[in-house]
Amino acid sequence: MTSVHTSARTPTRGKPSDAPARPIAWAMLSRALSVPLILGLVCFLPAVIAAQPGSGVRDTAYWLQLVLTCYAGARLATMILSTRRRLLQGVFWMFVYIAMGVAPFAQVVIGQTPTPMVGPRQDLVTAIAMVLVGCAAYDLGALLASRRPLRRRAPSARGSGGGKAAVAHPLRLRLLVLLAFAASAFYVLKLGGPAVFFSSRQEINETVAASGVVTEGSNVGSAFVKGFGQVPALLALLFYTRRLATSHRARRTPSTVLVWVALAALNLVVNNPISNARYWFLTVLMAFVFTAFPSSAAFYRTVLATGVMGALVVFPYADRFRYEEGGQRPVQSASVFEPLVTKDYDQMVMFANTISWVDTRGHTYGRQLTGSALFFVPRAVWSGKPEDTGVRVGQWMGLRMTNLSAPLWTEFWVDLGPAGMVGGMALIGYAAARTDRRYALAVTRAGPGSGSVLAIAAPLIAGYTFILLRGPLLQAVGKLAIAALCLVLITTFREQRAARRR
Repeated sequence: MTSVHTSARTPTRGKPSDAPARPIAWAMLSRALSVPLILGLVCFLPAVIAAQPGSGVRDTAYWLQLVLTCYAGARLATMILSTRRRLLQGVFWMFVYIAMGVAPFAQVVIGQTPTPMVGPRQDLVTAIAMVLVGCAAYDLGALLASRRPLRRRAPSARGSGGGKAAVAHPLRLRLLVLLAFAASAFYVLKLGGPAVFFSSRQEINETVAASGVVTEGSNVGSAFVKGFGQVPALLALLFYTRRLATSHRARRTPSTVLVWVALAALNLVVNNPISNARYWFLTVLMAFVFTAFPSSAAFYRTVLATGVMGALVVFPYADRFRYEEGGQRPVQSASVFEPLVTKDYDQMVMFANTISWVDTRGHTYGRQLTGSALFFVPRAVWSGKPEDTGVRVGQWMGLRMTNLSAPLWTEFWVDLGPAGMVGGMALIGYAAARTDRRYALAVTRAGPGSGSVLAIAAPLIAGYTFILLRGPLLQAVGKLAIAALCLVLITTFREQRAARRR
């Protein structure tokens, strides 16, 4: 048994001086960036928010929220400045810093929330404290994962490669491309042609409702049509993008380039930002960027660093295509922080409302998570199938609009209580850290090459992390399950070779 760190550090032949040069250069750059970056995320931005005028009370909730914001900012700065690309962990802390830190802190300061809080103020205090504890549990799980070395099988006698890697079978990958075109064509034709995909999300939803794939009380049919119409096309594009990014031979092969161009055009139709949810397009964008530039540490750090400003400024206004012209919500903002208290970031207040709901109804002891795992079962077969956690809490609150978030902390809290939430977040931290380390190996020259399944799956999961963390899980697991099914069907395990055709 040999540790992967030993092989990963082997210097590249012919370039003995390049190996130490890059770490030294980045070390000098990171030292120059560390002070302003940490001060900006941990001190400056929270201080600017705290200075905003508002009717918020500076009570326990205020100080706990400030601590959570600074803690998440420090961890995000660590992810950005790290010499190792921690893809899943970096996205996790970016979400926590914005959606569970900065935005709720602005809401506490200004005294306004996107969704009304129906319970006592103490429930908000409990929610903030539990998110903070959950983040600490996530860090603990990641720390435990870092203490356990990654190992693989010893090299075989036939080559200097070693072990077996999960790669895409060439023939099955071609079948995935055919499936992508067939499923997406069915999806486009079912909705009346490509033109509807460049109108608005409102028209898309109305067309889906009128297409006959939605039955009363169940969205399983529409979820499958949309999922298979979008996910295989994205996966096929990612595999061909990685092939072009890592293989000189592929870039000189006209058929490969033509297939990539066709897949890119297909994704511009079914996965464009006009007719799709912002979180899904963010998944598509991040997965593509991290696949196209797999070994670029600069892109990784740029995405995390600029993602904060994008979430503060761009994301709240990126829903202008959600409605038709007459139904668009007017953009009225006197402060850059006003969108944080009037639009999308309801995660913390919904956690507080969920705590109030659990106090009156009790924990569901696995029922909600079971419903998410069995998302594919229609309600006609399972009459007692649980609804989305956000929907159930919204109905209990008496709201007409129940498309509300249910962050991952909330899903664990509803079913398993505080202990289950801590354990669940620790397991997620452990899995994320292990995946990050294996991904870092997969995108190096020591990895399994252009067909690596992990080099595609990790960026896709990283982008989809926003959807999973925002919740509800019942809405989120459908596309993830379709992606997992496609990856399983095209995956094969072969012995790695030191020499590959490039």
